[in-house]
Amino acid sequence: MKDESTICAIATAPGMGAIAIIRLSGNKAIDIADSVYKAPKGKKKLLTQKPNTVHFGSVVCQGNTIDEGLFTVFKCPHSYTGEDVVEISCHGSVFIQQQILQALTNSGARLAEPGEFTLRAFLNGKMDLSQAEAVADLIASESDAAHKMAMDQMRGGFSAEIGKLREQLLHFSSLLELELDFSEEDVEFANRKDLKRLIDEIHKVIQHLTDSFSLGNVIKHGVPVAIVGKTNVGKSTLLNTLLQEDKALVSEIAGTTRDAIEDVINIKGIRFRFIDTAGIRHTTDTIESLGIERTFSKISQASVILLLVDAKSTKDEIIRQIKELKLTKEQHLIVIINKIDLYNEAEIERKLGGKNSFAPYPILFLSAKHHIHTNLLHELLLETVQSQALQASDVVVSNARHYEALKDALEAATRASTGLETSLPSDLIAQDIREILHYLGQITGEITTDEVLGNIFKNFCIGK
Repeated sequence: MKDESTICAIATAPGMGAIAIIRLSGNKAIDIADSVYKAPKGKKKLLTQKPNTVHFGSVVCQGNTIDEGLFTVFKCPHSYTGEDVVEISCHGSVFIQQQILQALTNSGARLAEPGEFTLRAFLNGKMDLSQAEAVADLIASESDAAHKMAMDQMRGGFSAEIGKLREQLLHFSSLLELELDFSEEDVEFANRKDLKRLIDEIHKVIQHLTDSFSLGNVIKHGVPVAIVGKTNVGKSTLLNTLLQEDKALVSEIAGTTRDAIEDVINIKGIRFRFIDTAGIRHTTDTIESLGIERTFSKISQASVILLLVDAKSTKDEIIRQIKELKLTKEQHLIVIINKIDLYNEAEIERKLGGKNSFAPYPILFLSAKHHIHTNLLHELLLETVQSQALQASDVVVSNARHYEALKDALEAATRASTGLETSLPSDLIAQDIREILHYLGQITGEITTDEVLGNIFKNFCIGK
């Protein structure tokens, strides 16, 4: 995988802006930068400058001045990639950016592939694979929680957790392998009780990490929330109230919403993707029927369901609607009694049998139209995400590749634990432990393939 070529790319967002940054990395990065650098009178070439310094000068190509800018010099190994790196800050004209790139490629550099700077950082030991993947998550983060999760992973929080597990296991693995070398002499180097205790502890930690994936996934991509209910109960009004804009068409005519309408809001650092669905009812209208079919599809995909009912609904009617949703164990339901501005809230509560009427599902009385108690809905939504896991600086898994590797490691740990309980031969237990080490090593990149690296870094932006 080691590539000795010098790569270059625009590191800032595509298009015109106030400034742009063009990045070079490789053994000849400083030489190539010098070929387009014209220092002010009396100044030295970049090659002779100290590392981590910034130098003003002109950018030239074949004797013509393209622009004036700043050249920042980083020398191996103290750079992002671990190689010599030069970053050219120029004016943000698209023409200027392309002219500088052309000048650099004419001098011996080649255009970088997506994620190639971060790939080189990984290959040069500047970060492990899970940290490299966190770079892409950090760039893509759109909320405080997603940003914090990516930062924790990039700083090595997840890697440290995995590293501790592997380090402890490697010691016992070497002892078991030693036993196999002396199998004819029937000796035991690895204390089985200590090994069982360690395997059980590792199993517990891996289980905790895999369990955190559902939380990490919704934080990374947003929590899908479906607003469902019969026609004219105020679903579109609630969506507009939550978004604070007239996103959905509101009408007294039943069946106005015939397709799912989606938008995102950020509540205390967590992104929620709200989906206003077509009202559920029996209809002969072909288009509306298709919309109702799509409603049930959205319900199956949502993590949180907001069942909106009219304040005049009876308890039996609401229970019937809950059963029709066919919720899974993983889904959260909040029963919302809407239009309380038209009725006496205390009487409605009494009629339904109190706030625990639909336990274990929480019940909320509000008026979407008049914004009554909508702030309480925010609090209930945050509770469904269990955001306290992030506040407690817990390690949260958000990467599907990591999740699959952890699941495989968990299965191997289960087999190893069972094998120790039933006194299986050392060679079988050793194989299970080797598998645990293998899958944990896949996460950090200690064990990887060119194909895996290609799949990871092809999704990065060019220049990073």
